[in-house]
Amino acid sequence: MPEMTVTVRWPDGHVADCYSPSLVMHDHLAPGSTYRVDEFARRSATALAEASERVRARYGFACTASAASLERIQATAAGFAPADLVEVLDMQPPLPETSPSTAQESS
Repeated sequence: MPEMTVTVRWPDGHVADCYSPSLVMHDHLAPGSTYRVDEFARRSATALAEASERVRARYGFACTASAASLERIQATAAGFAPADLVEVLDMQPPLPETSPSTAQESS
């Protein structure tokens, strides 16, 4: 199962990495985007819950690292106003690019 890291800049300028056991974070966040703190926390919670369920489906147990990552995000978010902004600086690994021919082949 591919792991990934989301690098964010919190409203106070602090840069932090957030771990996910799945690339599902790409379904909820985009590199270069800015989110309100409350929206970022909500999107992260949804994505990390999905990631943990993917781990459970594959290995038979939830991902504790995913839960710990969510706890760190929620604790950090609690220190800011809901309308403050979080910037997603990077998401590694990126999603593979699909060429038009690849997209047609998979249809």
